[in-house]
Amino acid sequence: MDYFLNKIDKHLDNHRSLDKNMNELKRKLNDLNGLKEDIESRVSSELQPTKKLKKGVRKIGVWGMGGVGKTSIMKHINNQLLKETHKFDVVIWITVSKEMSLAKLQKDLASKLDVKFSGNECETTRAGMLFETLSFKFSRFVMILDDVWEKVSLEKVGIPESSNGSKLVLTTRSLDVCQHVGCNRVIQIKPLAEEEAWNLFLEIVGGNILNIPGLEPVAKSITKHCAGLPLGLIVVAACMKGLDELFEWRNALKELSLARESVNGLEDEVIQQLRFSYDRLKDQKLQHCFLNCALFPADFAIREIDLVHLWIAEGLVEEMNSRQAEYDKGCAIMNRLINNSLLEVLTETKNGRCVKMHDLVRDMALLITCGTPRFLVKAGMRLTEPPDMQEWRKDLEKVSLMENSGLQLPYPLEISPPKCPMLTTLLFSGCNIESIPEGFFKHMHGLKILDLSANPIKNLPDSIANLKNLTALLLRHCRSLEKVPSLSKLKVLKELNLEATSIKEIPCGMENLLKLNYLNLNGIGDLHEIPDRALSKLSCLQDLIVGETLISGEDVGGLKKLEILKGRFYDLHNLNAYVQALHGREEPFEYIIRVGERGWVEQINTRKYIELCGCNICTNQIILPHVEELYIKECNLNYSEGYPLFSRFILISLSTFSSLKFLDIYNFKSMKKLFSRNCLPLNLQELSVSECNKLEEIIAIELGWNQSGKATMEFHLPQLRLFSLWNLPKLKSICSVNGVIVCDSLEIIEVRNCPKLKRMPLNLSQLDNIRLQPSGPLSPLIWIKPKEWWESVEWDHPNAKCILEPLLRSCW
Repeated sequence: MDYFLNKIDKHLDNHRSLDKNMNELKRKLNDLNGLKEDIESRVSSELQPTKKLKKGVRKIGVWGMGGVGKTSIMKHINNQLLKETHKFDVVIWITVSKEMSLAKLQKDLASKLDVKFSGNECETTRAGMLFETLSFKFSRFVMILDDVWEKVSLEKVGIPESSNGSKLVLTTRSLDVCQHVGCNRVIQIKPLAEEEAWNLFLEIVGGNILNIPGLEPVAKSITKHCAGLPLGLIVVAACMKGLDELFEWRNALKELSLARESVNGLEDEVIQQLRFSYDRLKDQKLQHCFLNCALFPADFAIREIDLVHLWIAEGLVEEMNSRQAEYDKGCAIMNRLINNSLLEVLTETKNGRCVKMHDLVRDMALLITCGTPRFLVKAGMRLTEPPDMQEWRKDLEKVSLMENSGLQLPYPLEISPPKCPMLTTLLFSGCNIESIPEGFFKHMHGLKILDLSANPIKNLPDSIANLKNLTALLLRHCRSLEKVPSLSKLKVLKELNLEATSIKEIPCGMENLLKLNYLNLNGIGDLHEIPDRALSKLSCLQDLIVGETLISGEDVGGLKKLEILKGRFYDLHNLNAYVQALHGREEPFEYIIRVGERGWVEQINTRKYIELCGCNICTNQIILPHVEELYIKECNLNYSEGYPLFSRFILISLSTFSSLKFLDIYNFKSMKKLFSRNCLPLNLQELSVSECNKLEEIIAIELGWNQSGKATMEFHLPQLRLFSLWNLPKLKSICSVNGVIVCDSLEIIEVRNCPKLKRMPLNLSQLDNIRLQPSGPLSPLIWIKPKEWWESVEWDHPNAKCILEPLLRSCW
């Protein structure tokens, strides 16, 4: 395609006109198969004719939100192709549009190919006629299908899937359409950068506006409001061209900010086109999910987890037996909105995505919510006072005043409370509200979601207790909040979030919340424990997140629907009681369980983590679920020191520790042996043992065990990446004299201050294959202290020291 884009370059260089933006736009095609290459090199071969017969038409999908420039780019390419007639037999442009039908598409294609229909043919016959023409008469063609809204079957239209170097290009707002058609290449068109947008705006409106005092910052604000969409920039600039009065520009900016139609057809020319994507969602719940995105401030990075949880609380996600299944469904909904260019991904990490709404897309959503459903959205607008009473209309369904850091509600209430009987959602998060008047919620009996998170509020009005339809009460990070009114009347409450508040006891009446499925009491320093039996009636709980607050193993064990558990048991007896209760049913798919004293771990690597801190391990065995990460800190053994530590652990249903991937043991006061031969976790990825003053053996061999004549005993840890031994003054052996640990994946070996360890029985197959290449990382890296230990230690491999010496990193 660079052949054609280079043609566009020449065209643009010679014509400094409205179409200047094409040169900028084509450089925005920067996301093909994850490669960050220049547009010319990425698509250079995709439209070039080839002499060799290929299996299937090369299909290219160009997608992006309405108004971003897809059609303009393809028109330039089409015009250049028409001039190069010797390259292809025929170049076909068809505008498919929203109102596509198979019959119309076939008719349009026939007219381009000079195929005559009598009018009596069925669709299959017409498809055959088109297929024959494209296969024999025009065997090398380029076909551009512009503005495709529906999934198209090439076979039913009559477009052959096999042709001699032919190309099919389609433009669409939906990634799903590209995938359905089977595009070999998919290119996303993204908006212009701020400087590019400003240059385009000036090109259209005329640079003379810069001579008007005070107008430039207003014009730049208008440009920013178009957020890089060429269509919006072109239409708005055309509307403003010729206006020389500053007040006219200020008025236009205000109207744009309010997302009204007043700027000479802005809604008709831009917003209405953007609305097509919304209308094509068809499903009303999906449309409402989209409209809910507009409740967040403009240009706000919306966390996927926050948005999906809002949809779930709203009842916009189909109710299922599993909260995780509902969340997955919500993520699938988000993908549909992204694929339809209604949301764009800002960041994507292992913790989830952040998305945002394009400014004009958000304006379109807010225009819709001026009707039905009716929203009042003044999020992130630096309000210091709530909206005027006339704005609190009786037909309001959702209100968002979030992220107004200076907002205060009048106290005592200086005006009558809002009368919004249809209001279901009220979002006040991230404001500076210190108090709420007692009567504020008096006429909000239909309220379902109340979010007051991240406010310095000290007390809540008692009237909250009368919001009987409330399904979600969100008070996260209200750090000054010490008490919550009685919740006993909130019979349908499903989500209660009190994370990082200052409450000192659980809310009164919480035991009556029989439909509660999400409870978050994490990060509450003064809430030391949840009383016994307080959780036992909450049989619908699926997410229980209480952090360092103590909970009863027996109570939690009775919660049969738990999917996420994050909390702390007082002792190992409570842990055993909980794990025993899991017998015969699935354990939570995610848990962070701490036992004993409060500890501190900087990073948790897995979804199934258990921490034992300051525990006394007695003769009774410790029952564990299928733990993936185990951290043992400052514990003590109260039984014969001759038994390995792991002989005290048993799993609830498996005989081996195959699920354990990370093991970290710190300052275990009386442990002499860690593993026995039969309880070695074979899938360990990281093993770290430090500050265990009595530890003598890592893998202990039972007395009298018969090796059946084997000369060497092998212990296989194929996934072990890190092996760390720190400050173990009595450690004598890693395994028996004739034993070796086979660990082919080791990346880091650490041995520090283990003076009695004289042998490293590590069988590293990579020793025979190590190539010291300066361009790549060296593996495994070895950290040792002191240097003298390295000189005296023996390795089983005869050349180990010589080979590993360049990998050595000292800590002395």
